[in-house]
Amino acid sequence: MGSLDSYLPIFLLGVLAVAFAGLSLLASKLLAPKRPTVAKEEPYECGIVPTYEPPRRFPVRFYLVAMIFVIFDVEVIFLFPFAVIYNQLGRFGLVEIIVFAAAVFFSFIYLIANGALDWGPVKAMRPNIGGGALRTTSGTVKRYGSNDDKAA
Repeated sequence: MGSLDSYLPIFLLGVLAVAFAGLSLLASKLLAPKRPTVAKEEPYECGIVPTYEPPRRFPVRFYLVAMIFVIFDVEVIFLFPFAVIYNQLGRFGLVEIIVFAAAVFFSFIYLIANGALDWGPVKAMRPNIGGGALRTTSGTVKRYGSNDDKAA
């Protein structure tokens, strides 16, 4: 029972934090004035009142790029302690860091495969008119100064 006594203050602090957060939310719901207006219901960002709806939603690519940054931040956080005690870890530490780096690398490859770094508008491909193989330079290139140009 002696080992659990040392965790009692931490547990009490957690209970107090949850109770404070819950009571604060409950008090704001019960005590706050409820006078909604059109201006209060409008979206507000950086002091600019929107005059029109945005043309479309943000693409998921923005969030994928944010995930890439988080993944590499976590990798760097774990690589610093590994570099400090590399000699103490031996072969086990080397294998573990290789497994960790492989997980980060494959998640990066997954994000790239899903188009996380494809910025800019999507380029539409022109339809292939004429079948492609049947097109020749004589049919598609107009030569200036040739006999065909003078006959027309």
